Amino acid sequence: MCFFDQTLWVCGYWKWGHFRGQCNREYRTGETCGLKFINQTINDPDICKLCKDKEKKERKRIKLENDIYRWTMETSPRTASIEKARRDLYEVEQAIAVMTQQHNTRRFGTV
Repeated sequence: MCFFDQTLWVCGYWKWGHFRGQCNREYRTGETCGLKFINQTINDPDICKLCKDKEKKERKRIKLENDIYRWTMETSPRTASIEKARRDLYEVEQAIAVMTQQHNTRRFGTV
């Protein structure tokens, strides 16, 4: 039951901050008992780093989709470029899915 600060972003993501107070279950100086209570919540008006990275991936996904569409509409389609863009698009979509899962796990989880 030691006390820590908590940072809370607008998107709902949070993290533990600095140690602020020791409970009477732990007698050793500098040690914590393992149970964390919130001493103070620091609201950050920005979005978290994970959301910023996810937004970058979304912009890259949109660009790849536009490139694929533009290249398929050309008279002589660039088949190698289209194939590479589709592979990259798949990887970007997988990364976005992983980031979304990490964000939701932290946002709704207890750890």
